[in-house]
Amino acid sequence: MAINQYGSSSDLNRGYTGGSLDSSSRDQTIVGSPESFVNDGPGPELMLASSLEGDNVYNPAGEKLGDIKGIMLDVRQGRIAYAVLSFGGFLGIGDKLFAVPWQALTLDVDNKQFLLNQDKETLKNAPGFDKDHWPSMADSTWANEINTFYRSEPYWH
Repeated sequence: MAINQYGSSSDLNRGYTGGSLDSSSRDQTIVGSPESFVNDGPGPELMLASSLEGDNVYNPAGEKLGDIKGIMLDVRQGRIAYAVLSFGGFLGIGDKLFAVPWQALTLDVDNKQFLLNQDKETLKNAPGFDKDHWPSMADSTWANEINTFYRSEPYWH
């Protein structure tokens, strides 16, 4: 059974309907109506990493880009480094994985999904990997390449 930490709604599969990623909410990395931040559970500002696995990722145009397969933690710094995004393929076959810098994602609490400011064609050309050949994510050259692609400031700065 999945733990719903977003709030009281159990509808986890609604699609993004478009709109700006900017919000007057508490933080740029979390958007939603004020009611979305009042609930009986711990979220949306503090969540189990495992509860985010399977969450859909959309872009501002409303295109589904994929879903979250995992969260990569920087254990030494105690921070989330990347979300692993699965994109492409069919029924898990031929999927390509992408390490998306955590700060490049915005949690859309109202729609229970993440937003990434990338179009599908650009994402197809992103540095990625397959499930059996993961990169050395602690390598600074690799990390800088990823952050440059997503126009994201490295979290360690």
